[in-house]
Amino acid sequence: MPTTPNLGSARPAAAVNQDIRALWTRAGNTLGPAERDEYHRLLIEWASAVRDDVAEAA
Repeated sequence: MPTTPNLGSARPAAAVNQDIRALWTRAGNTLGPAERDEYHRLLIEWASAVRDDVAEAA
C-alpha cells in the first residue's frame, strides 16, 4: 500500500501537476496498479500543495 505524504507539500502544486501529467504520458494514458498507486500519492501531494497555496494567499 502506498504511503501518504505528510500534510503540507514540500513542492509547489505546479511541480506535482507536471509529475502527474508525465505519469499519464509514460503510462500511455492507461494506468496499471503501480501507476495507480503513484497517481494516488501524487494527487494527495497536489491537494496538499494547493491547500498550502490557498493558505499563503489568505
